[in-house]
Amino acid sequence: MSYRHSVGQESYVFRDLKDLLAKATPARSGDYLAGVAAGSYAERVAARMCLAEVPLKRFLEEVLIPYESDEVTRLIFDTHDASAFSEISHLTVGDFRNWLLSDAADEAALARVAPGVTPEMAAAVSKLMRNQDLILAARKCRVTTAFRNTIGLPGRLSVRLQPNHPTDDPRGIAASVVDGLLYGAGDAVIGINPASDSLPALTELYYLLDEFIRGFNIPTQSCVLTHVTNQIQLMEKGVPVDLVFQSVAGTEQANRGFGISLSILDEAYQAARSLGRGTLGDNVMYFETGQGSALSANAHHGVDQQTCEARAYAVARRFKPLLSNTVVGFIGPEYLFDGKQIVRAGLEDHFCGKLMGVPLGCDVCYTNHAEADQDDMDNLMTLLATAGLTFLIGVPGADDIMLNYQSTSFHDALYLRRLLGLKPAPEFERWLMEMDIADGDGRIQPIPPNHPLLSGGPRNRLAA
Repeated sequence: MSYRHSVGQESYVFRDLKDLLAKATPARSGDYLAGVAAGSYAERVAARMCLAEVPLKRFLEEVLIPYESDEVTRLIFDTHDASAFSEISHLTVGDFRNWLLSDAADEAALARVAPGVTPEMAAAVSKLMRNQDLILAARKCRVTTAFRNTIGLPGRLSVRLQPNHPTDDPRGIAASVVDGLLYGAGDAVIGINPASDSLPALTELYYLLDEFIRGFNIPTQSCVLTHVTNQIQLMEKGVPVDLVFQSVAGTEQANRGFGISLSILDEAYQAARSLGRGTLGDNVMYFETGQGSALSANAHHGVDQQTCEARAYAVARRFKPLLSNTVVGFIGPEYLFDGKQIVRAGLEDHFCGKLMGVPLGCDVCYTNHAEADQDDMDNLMTLLATAGLTFLIGVPGADDIMLNYQSTSFHDALYLRRLLGLKPAPEFERWLMEMDIADGDGRIQPIPPNHPLLSGGPRNRLAA
């Protein structure tokens, strides 16, 4: 089915819903690279005006990627909650935007409809929204998860402590872990991107983090971000795996490029739940995504990169993750050229994920060859924290020396918490106070040289 809209004397025709969504997307380098972007600002405006009139029901009738050949499409349609959708089923995309911004769309209403919102619906309405709309609507979406602490509560901002080291040196990892904890970071997860994928090396990392967490009784969880099949093997060997990690994308073909399928993810999900390592909940998965991943694998099927990204959240939603985050600027300027495009993409991703009921954090980041700098990241992280971001990444000095990109620091998270009155997860906040890292008001305070975290505390391989 084609779509048509006129702007002034010019009439624009969009060959199908996929083309319409692509042409309505704010300008970004990845869509130009893919050849799907609007050719002019006037065409983009026409596409948005046309998209605003499309009924939400249309997204259940016209598929972007064939049902028969894509398991993500099958997942989206087979798990769609018609009852949840009924509350908004009479709306057009434009009406949906208006409803999301109204007082009627409160936290309870958004939670009710989330299972009925498909990724394509979320992506479509985001294309009609200004940045402030994305912030306001996302702030009203509440997604709470739990493992050893509770993530996503109102007035909270969690932090993934990312102690990467280019050689997986335990002393370097230990220094970063202690540094982060002393700044109040680590309640989302202490998560290492390993330099090695050998099972013995991974096993050592798992035991290092597990002994550290148990030795200091930290109410948090660990994760080593290796391939999901490695984690399945390690769980079979009895290695202490808390969260299972995997990068995911929005098409079956792109996920095959990652070496995964829904069945592999399900195997890992069931294995992790069977371990029963969570004390407060059984949200055991951790997913990372990013705009441009499907396009970079030539697996986008002509779908714009932001809609592909929203489809990745359908994969995440299936497995009830504790954490998921967009690594928004990591893939490079070929997909998000500059600070303006990175900021917009981060706000879109956060809104779409939360609208679909997925806990959404963000690695506010960029590569050194992008037209972006740390001021752009300051802007994005402040906007996201205002929008109710689930968690942020914390890297020593904001410079990841293993992955070679620029992210956000422990200091950045502290700034956001101080600026906006945000706190860590409640269980972790109590631990910070018990350890005299935070005072009675939750403020990080100076610690003496003989503090247990600095002197070694309980003996374990990481502290040693």
